[in-house]
Amino acid sequence: MKTAFFRFYEELNDFLPPRRRKRTFSTDFEGRPTVKHVIECLGVPHTEIDLILVNGDSVDFKHALADRDRVAVFPVFESLDITPLVRLRPAPLRKPAFVLDVHLGKLARMLRLIGFDTLYRNDYEDPQIVNIAAAEHRIVLTRDVQLLKANNVTHGYWVRSTTPEHQLEEVIHRFDLRSPFAAFHRCLSCNGLLQRKEKATVEHLLEPKTKKYYHEFFQCTACGQVYWKGSHYPRLKARIERWRAFAAPAGSH
Repeated sequence: MKTAFFRFYEELNDFLPPRRRKRTFSTDFEGRPTVKHVIECLGVPHTEIDLILVNGDSVDFKHALADRDRVAVFPVFESLDITPLVRLRPAPLRKPAFVLDVHLGKLARMLRLIGFDTLYRNDYEDPQIVNIAAAEHRIVLTRDVQLLKANNVTHGYWVRSTTPEHQLEEVIHRFDLRSPFAAFHRCLSCNGLLQRKEKATVEHLLEPKTKKYYHEFFQCTACGQVYWKGSHYPRLKARIERWRAFAAPAGSH
C-alpha cells in the first residue's frame, strides 16, 4: 500500500467531507493510478479542476501517482494567468449552451427566459445527458456530482444551491455570462425560438379575455406555444433586470 498527500483549494472543498476541507490529508492507494482517478475517488469531478501540482510541478490528468507524492488541486481560475502551466480545463465554449439534469427544471426555465440555449427534460437519463453534451458541445449543469465524472463531459458544473434564483446566480458567475441577455426570445417550455405573430394567425389559440385585451403575440417555432405581455410581464422584467445587474462587471453600474 502506498500513500499520497492531497490539498484541495477554494470551492473544491465543497466536495469533501468536513474533516478533509482546507487542510492536507493522506490517502492510500495501490499500483500506479492516474491522479485524475484518485481525485475523483475522493469525490471531486474533473470538470471543476484547472490545475494540479504534484510535488510542485504542474501535471495533467494522466500523471501516474507515486508513493509519498504531495498533490495540490486548484479550481477554475477567474483572473490568475496560469498559461505557462498545464491548464486542465478546455477553452470556454464560444457560445454557451446547456443541458440540465432532472433536478434543475426551474433553473432551465430561468436560463431560457434570459435567452440561453438550454435543454431539459424530466426524463433524461444520465447517459443521455452525457451524449447530448458531447455531441452538441453543451455544458452539463447538475446536482449529481457523479454525472460530472463521466469522461465525455468536458464542460460542466455542480450546482451547489437548492434555490433556483441562487442557482442562476451561480451559473452566471461560474460561466461569466455577462453578454447582453436575449430575454423573451426562447420558449420556456421547450427551448424553441420565439417569433412575432399577427394576432389573426394565433387568435384561435387564445382565451376570450386574452383576445380582447392583448394585441402583441409571439409563438414558439418548435412547439407552437403562444406568448404575450400579460399581467406577469412586469414582474418577469424586474427579475431579469436584477439578474442583469448581478451579471454586470464591477464598476459598470
